Amino acid sequence: MKLLMIYTTRFAYHPAHKTLAEEPECTQPGEVHDALIGLIHAEAQDTADAAKVEKKLVKNLKWGARKNDTTTIVLHSFSHLAETKADAAFTKELLNQAATRLKSADYQVQQTPFGYFLDLDLQAPGVSAARIFASF
Repeated sequence: MKLLMIYTTRFAYHPAHKTLAEEPECTQPGEVHDALIGLIHAEAQDTADAAKVEKKLVKNLKWGARKNDTTTIVLHSFSHLAETKADAAFTKELLNQAATRLKSADYQVQQTPFGYFLDLDLQAPGVSAARIFASF
């Protein structure tokens, strides 16, 4: 698992290109303020112990949110952080399970449309805690 967390004062997206035919059509843009964005890359070896990977993902996201004094987290599948990647079904389920756990811990959670390249617009403050990378 590779996780790049970016705290943003503003994060907006618009679906640009559908990459997975089985995903529903999505044209709705989204925008959120004062949020931690989790750019999440599930690797092939993560499938061997999905529960452990999910637990570490949620733990890291909560920690990043606390460091940036926010309770809003956006989960974004971003398969560009490592050489191998898990299959799309595994990644989608991992994100859904993480979202459920975060919501049960009183975080406001959004997910970007899965299976799409997105036009992104973000504003991130220039402080060290606004950009955190984790590999597990």
